[in-house]
Amino acid sequence: MKMRGTPAAIVTLAVILGGLATLHAHHGSFISYDREKQWTAQATVTEFRYVNPHVQLYFDVKEKDGKITHWNGEMLPNPAQLIASGWSRKRAAEALAAGTVVTVTALPAKAGGNTALVTRVTNAKGEELLGAGPTAGAPAAPAK
Repeated sequence: MKMRGTPAAIVTLAVILGGLATLHAHHGSFISYDREKQWTAQATVTEFRYVNPHVQLYFDVKEKDGKITHWNGEMLPNPAQLIASGWSRKRAAEALAAGTVVTVTALPAKAGGNTALVTRVTNAKGEELLGAGPTAGAPAAPAK
């Protein structure tokens, strides 16, 4: 007796499992970055990319010894989330233009290198431009 549905079931299962693996791999941002080594530094924006699935911020940090370190940072908000919160491509391009001095809070990649998950960006006035919610060690939000 032949089982005609078996090959189709195997293909369907493979597609489902492959999709789950891809979804898990993409949404592993906090797994890929070291929360214990979060840092904050003044930085100069070199480029901001308003792209899917997450916006990218490229910036330079001047080290204590005067050396410039180039960083590339992924941010959690995607363009749809930015638009919903009032951050159009134009607004982002203006606020994060190359040469803009900002303060960046980031989680370095566990794999090393100069890649980080940027959790907060504030301008020279201290106003939060972009953020991913409260950062470790930050005071609790006031009760309403």
